[in-house]
Amino acid sequence: MNKYTDLELQIKSVKYRKALLKYIKIANAGHTGGSLSCTDILNVLYNDVMNVSPENFHDNNRDRYIQSKGHSVEAFYVVLADKGFFPASDLKTMCKYQSKYIGHPTRKVNGIEFNTGGLGHGLPISAGIAKAGKMDNAPYKVFTLLGDGELAEGSNWEGAMMAAHYKLDNLVAILDHNALQITGTNREVCSPYPIDEKFKAFGWEVLEVDGNNISQLRETFAKVPSHEGRPTLIIANTVKGKGVSFMEDVKKWHHGVPSDEQYEQAINELDAELEKLEA
Repeated sequence: MNKYTDLELQIKSVKYRKALLKYIKIANAGHTGGSLSCTDILNVLYNDVMNVSPENFHDNNRDRYIQSKGHSVEAFYVVLADKGFFPASDLKTMCKYQSKYIGHPTRKVNGIEFNTGGLGHGLPISAGIAKAGKMDNAPYKVFTLLGDGELAEGSNWEGAMMAAHYKLDNLVAILDHNALQITGTNREVCSPYPIDEKFKAFGWEVLEVDGNNISQLRETFAKVPSHEGRPTLIIANTVKGKGVSFMEDVKKWHHGVPSDEQYEQAINELDAELEKLEA
């Protein structure tokens, strides 16, 4: 039986979005749009899919999560705090002098497996961990979150080829496909399309889902692995800036801090969504 209902997870997502905006505002720094787009994915992974917790984090049989799109760390921090890896109050120091809560994931933070942020590193690292799991006959799965602009990095394709060659069906890559990067759309900057056909050609199983829909995410993750002997790519179609009307699908919010007026509007919109869900 699942611990949470779809509605409870939807409520969590809204609260996560409020929290990450709060800490971005306090820090006066952050990758706002991408954190908002991947919030639902992280929510479902940590609250419904993965076998990982503060209690078993040093158990070799735990599931692993690698955030390759490390710049969206604010969503990651908020979810880890909610799961009890560290007090949420710690995040008031984010991006401050001598704080370990910096702008990309670091192993100095409890619950984080690897330092990431150099784009293109997460998939090959995850493939290596998955290969080690196969060699050890360990039960864990490895999950990694990629940004779609990140696919321009060739190391992703080396990792994809290696993962298929070694039949790593314990590896799941999730693509936060919001179709925008810092300087424009994916098609304008360096088109990765067709993403599904490319990964299939490398020997992967490919699933596609609305990455901002909790129930669809749960259903899709429940299918993994959908084919024995093949790694899985989940193309999660998301909206950059999801949940805040003036940030949605706007490239300038790749990073940025809302003004006082914008912050108030964003929180009011999220509070209205929360009120509707809790009614």
